[in-house]
Amino acid sequence: MTSFVLVPGAWKGSWAFEAVIPLLERAGHTVHALTLTGLRPDDDNATVAGANLDTHADDVLRHFDRHGITDATLVGHSYAGMVIAAAADRADGRVSRLVHLDAYVPRDGDSCWSSTNDHFREVFVTGAAATGYAVRPPEGGDPRRRPHPLASFLQTIRLTGAFARVPRREFVYCSGWEDRTPFAELRTRLRTDPDWQVHDIPTGHNAMHEAPEAVAAILLGDPTAGVETPGQPARR
Repeated sequence: MTSFVLVPGAWKGSWAFEAVIPLLERAGHTVHALTLTGLRPDDDNATVAGANLDTHADDVLRHFDRHGITDATLVGHSYAGMVIAAAADRADGRVSRLVHLDAYVPRDGDSCWSSTNDHFREVFVTGAAATGYAVRPPEGGDPRRRPHPLASFLQTIRLTGAFARVPRREFVYCSGWEDRTPFAELRTRLRTDPDWQVHDIPTGHNAMHEAPEAVAAILLGDPTAGVETPGQPARR
């Protein structure tokens, strides 16, 4: 039995994985979906203003402590690629597998701001204009989304090297939004890295809702889910 810990991306809460969770549980696994500090419905302005990347990594580590998790498959969507990298680096070996679901894969000294593209930098700047500390969600999308702490996008990550020693590391590339994705160059880099498995799925960024079965299949290790290894095309 696997302990899956699912971390949502910017503006979202645990509900982002609502279509995937029952598929994992049906397969007999334990699933924990988090809502990060500053994204909870009852968080006040001071909490949002004070939350940064370290805060969010600590959210994950406290959850490990609270639930006695010692062998996690840690999954992060989008911005949460930064979070799961920071958490895994500090987790003292309690993460056995990382899955970056259309998510940033940082190197030491990176930030979400430095790793993204001009489109999303504009989203961050425009979205934070009203308060200076909280980035409102882009127009449209799920009404449950909440303003996201700006500091978490700006803070640089500090990695000791433990992140790179997680035994199994995977990246899922969503190919259905190539006009805006900040992950195309990352996919190219990781495809040539023998320490990473790369999966391609033909969805937009919100793969958990567009294709929950495909996401669950990758998380469950289904060999038909489209694993890409260096020099091999993915099965579609």
